[in-house]
Amino acid sequence: MTDTAHPVQKTHALLADGRTVAIRPTRPEDHAAVVWLFDRLSAENLRLRFLGASRRAGRQAADRVCAPPTPGHRALLALLAGQVVGLAEYETGTDPCSAEIALTVADDLHHQGVGTLLLEHLADRAGQDGITTFTAEALADSHPALKVFADLGLNTVRHFDGTTVHCVIQLDPDEYYRAAVDTRGRTAASASLQALLRPESIAVIGTDHEPGSVGRAVLKNLRRAGFNGRLRAVDTHAHSVERIPCYPSVAALPHPVDLAVLAVPASDVTATAEQCGVAGVRALVVLATGLDAEQSAALLAVCRRYGLRLAGPNSMGVTNTEEQVRMDATFAAHRTLPGTAGVGVQSGGIGIALLAGLSRLGIGVSTFASLGDKYDVSGNDLLQWWEGDGRTDLAVLHLESFGNPRGFARTARRVARRMPVLTIDTGGPHPARRPDAGRGAGQGVPVISRQALFTQAGVIATRTLGELLDTAAMLHSQPLPPGTNVAVVSNSRGAGTMAADACQAAGLTVLELPATLAAELLDLLPHGAQATNPVNVTAAVSEAALRACVDRLAAHGALNAVMVVLVPTALSEATGDDLVRALTQSTTIRRSRTVTAVLLDQPEPVRLLHATGGAVPAYSAPHSAARALAHAAARSRWLAQPSGTTPELPDIDTAGAHALVDAFLAVNPQGGRLDPEACSELLDRYGIPRPPEARADGEQSAAEAAVRLTGPRGHVALTAYGPGLPPGSGHDTVLLDLVGETEVRAAYRELKSRFGDAMTGVLVRPMVERGIELISGIKQDDVFGPLILCGPGGITCDPPAEPAAQLAPLTERDARAMLADPRCSSLLLGRHGGSADIEGLKTLLLRLSRMAEDLPQLAEAALVTVVAGPSGVTALDARIRLLPHLVHDPYLRRLR
Repeated sequence: MTDTAHPVQKTHALLADGRTVAIRPTRPEDHAAVVWLFDRLSAENLRLRFLGASRRAGRQAADRVCAPPTPGHRALLALLAGQVVGLAEYETGTDPCSAEIALTVADDLHHQGVGTLLLEHLADRAGQDGITTFTAEALADSHPALKVFADLGLNTVRHFDGTTVHCVIQLDPDEYYRAAVDTRGRTAASASLQALLRPESIAVIGTDHEPGSVGRAVLKNLRRAGFNGRLRAVDTHAHSVERIPCYPSVAALPHPVDLAVLAVPASDVTATAEQCGVAGVRALVVLATGLDAEQSAALLAVCRRYGLRLAGPNSMGVTNTEEQVRMDATFAAHRTLPGTAGVGVQSGGIGIALLAGLSRLGIGVSTFASLGDKYDVSGNDLLQWWEGDGRTDLAVLHLESFGNPRGFARTARRVARRMPVLTIDTGGPHPARRPDAGRGAGQGVPVISRQALFTQAGVIATRTLGELLDTAAMLHSQPLPPGTNVAVVSNSRGAGTMAADACQAAGLTVLELPATLAAELLDLLPHGAQATNPVNVTAAVSEAALRACVDRLAAHGALNAVMVVLVPTALSEATGDDLVRALTQSTTIRRSRTVTAVLLDQPEPVRLLHATGGAVPAYSAPHSAARALAHAAARSRWLAQPSGTTPELPDIDTAGAHALVDAFLAVNPQGGRLDPEACSELLDRYGIPRPPEARADGEQSAAEAAVRLTGPRGHVALTAYGPGLPPGSGHDTVLLDLVGETEVRAAYRELKSRFGDAMTGVLVRPMVERGIELISGIKQDDVFGPLILCGPGGITCDPPAEPAAQLAPLTERDARAMLADPRCSSLLLGRHGGSADIEGLKTLLLRLSRMAEDLPQLAEAALVTVVAGPSGVTALDARIRLLPHLVHDPYLRRLR
């Protein structure tokens, strides 16, 4: 039995072998298909599933899961090529927070990840329903089921009772669980890309008989590269093209192919893709441009139906230079040099430039993918491929977006531990405004540095294509400098000064040389040399003297890198080539010290000077060398930092938070701003410290609330609220240090006279301990996902200041780094030094991070005023805004 088309609530994900399955809730019309699934089970698997061998049990299960939905019961199907291959369900009992689960997988799909994938999605649905625990009964010899539960990554406890096992699974998706999901996703993604990036057979469809056609160019490049698999063409007008056999249609191909390159008009793309799916093709590269919305949706639907991975449309093709593959399925004019850089781009023009630049430098390319409009295969997919392909040691991405921002940040942080990840950040400064601090629409903080966020994710973000190639040359040829201390050596005083200025502008330190080292250098160099930093070796320096000078500087422990700047002169017996040879033959290379050259007469922006012991990058301008060296030093610092751990936090009610958010979104499906009471409740769920408070809509109720909260002589604050008065909107809405009923009544009347009908009441709170005022919160970013913010704030901070920002999830190290950021430490350690509860602030940031991880619906959560006193931290006015309802956790494995 097969699934009929029904797009509602259907999602697609990858099995361990790379095939695509659809996952969706059951429907009444699925009954026959579910019965068919159970009828196909072997007697042994039927016994293990139902703790007995009755076929009637399968029909009863089908009756249950295909009945109309009821509270406390959900069932999900897995469909492969439209055929039901798996079923998972849960049902609650007397405890609404606990549900019993059952799992069924077709006999021929065991060990392909169907059961695990279904349980991941079922757990996601259960979490949305407020369920915190799964239970399951299994026979003791049901090893496959027990292994699925154990390998899921969630905390599982098993109780043996004779021949049965009772399993209890805690639905707490912690870091261990997400790491397990990452591993499964990485395996599945890499398997699914085999047909695209390591195919054994290719068909080019639409070669055309015209010599200049795009399809013909792709076919020519494949033949020229010496593709090691079967190569075919589909063309209705020819028997062969470029000496490759042609067939009149996809259906006429004598063998199924892994990869089809579609060089057909946009109007024919969907129909051709359908033919490919029917013929068993596993991946598509679509070169066509200009698909409209309807054509785009139809193409993606075809790819999902048949499990095709797709690069494009608007792709320029894919390349794999491995010797056993030798695939160049692009229409690039020049052949790509084999190498170790993985390249993924959306722009074909940028792709051609990167291929040419990396080839010219001698770095070469391992795999290249032009993703075009990026309907399917993403930068995250490519990072996971390069992570495990055994060949790539440098990842280069030029993408307009990163698909799933949380997935990108998480994947990049992991991959960057193994290899440099470079990108071009052409977006300029990124406005991440402080979550509304009540300063009025349009006001906010200055920009947050995207560079800092890329750095936290381990990604080296360059501003231009040239800077990216400069940095790639440095990382490919030189060891990472352990710090930023650099010595500049030049045979021209002016050129050396210019290079030193460039280093300082890039954030490097041009260190003053110790007197003993300076004396040693002067003994090596010609008369007139200067051994300051920059070191002027004079225009008369010899090859031997230059080599000795560089070696001595590189051997000094206080220096991390040496930059050698050379200009051609006629004052030395040594030619320019001799001086260059002094670098390439230096023992510095063998000692693994970072050395770079600047050759001011060099025509190329950057090239590699090769030598027996390695290579030295040579730049035509000092600022290029300095920026590349600074990027290398930043990567060294990032790698040296421990990744840290995400701490366990007590007293967090995730289920209650989900219930509150779901209740709001049920009434407001388009999202929106929580009212103040809901804000307070949500913050309480995460243990974020708040003062007690009461709401009052008149003088009498305000006075009574003040006495109830603090007694007859306690100090309170009144804050006006109403539809037009957001919390913390400024001095006008707040009156402080009110003592006794008389002052509270007078304060109420004063606020009412200011705001009239715009004020519907007041918030009454005890005065908190005086301390340092900050702003903190969560902000969703389109590239990076949720950011945690902290910086100067409160109603006394005018104008608003730029906060520090870190990617969620925060580790304890991340939280400490935020508070050590000058934007925070200048407050915490300034004139108020030692008066703030730093540990309390750190815990506050970690709790916000947990909230951001738990609730992907959060657009922003602003703690407008956080008061950090000597004995504690208190969050005052808060504002929380939600996105429209999200069906899935952003970490859930699924294709876009």
